[in-house]
Amino acid sequence: MEKLLLGTLLLSILSASVTQSDVKRKVLIFPQESATAYVSLIPAVRKPLQSFTLCLKSFTDLTRPYSLFSYNTRSQDNELLLFIEKTGEYQLYIGNSRVSFNGPSSPYNPRHICVSWESASGIAEFWVDGKPLGRKGIRKGYTVGADAKIILGQEQDSFGGNFDAKQSFVGEIWDLSLWDRVLPLKDMCGCCDGGNVLDWKTLQYEENGYVVTKPSLWA
Repeated sequence: MEKLLLGTLLLSILSASVTQSDVKRKVLIFPQESATAYVSLIPAVRKPLQSFTLCLKSFTDLTRPYSLFSYNTRSQDNELLLFIEKTGEYQLYIGNSRVSFNGPSSPYNPRHICVSWESASGIAEFWVDGKPLGRKGIRKGYTVGADAKIILGQEQDSFGGNFDAKQSFVGEIWDLSLWDRVLPLKDMCGCCDGGNVLDWKTLQYEENGYVVTKPSLWA
């Protein structure tokens, strides 16, 4: 029994080992719908966020709901969530409150998404493919918690787990960065790296389940 338990532990460690690499010209591919495939991102710093800027690029042909970026703390579900309800409808959750932005409806092109938010005003600003989708108010005065699980590929319904395959991401994600401050999104059109919380060029992450890293097909 002890040998069996040791073998199971070693298999678990090997299947979810921490990787740190420059994946600047690479993508994380989530090849099929599942409740087991995901990537855990390990931030360079852990701190409460009273403002942030999040940028990423993605490609999918999904038309059902799916999660692009899931950030949960032990005390708060949907602490910071970027969720696509349907093609062209982008939902931002902060502290489990939601605001929606409507954008391009074509599902078959890569998307470059950037969003910023500041606690002082509660204003969230959303851009897709270098074009603004407007600004809306959410969670004025709130602070995003520091001790978080950050997941790509799945939407957390509990801290680090309770995934639903029907909300899983199927496709490719790349060039993701997170900053602890608001940046001018009109200047982020050609560059998504350099985040001081998460930076694609020096990303630390754990792959779990069926996830593949490959060179990017897109610039």
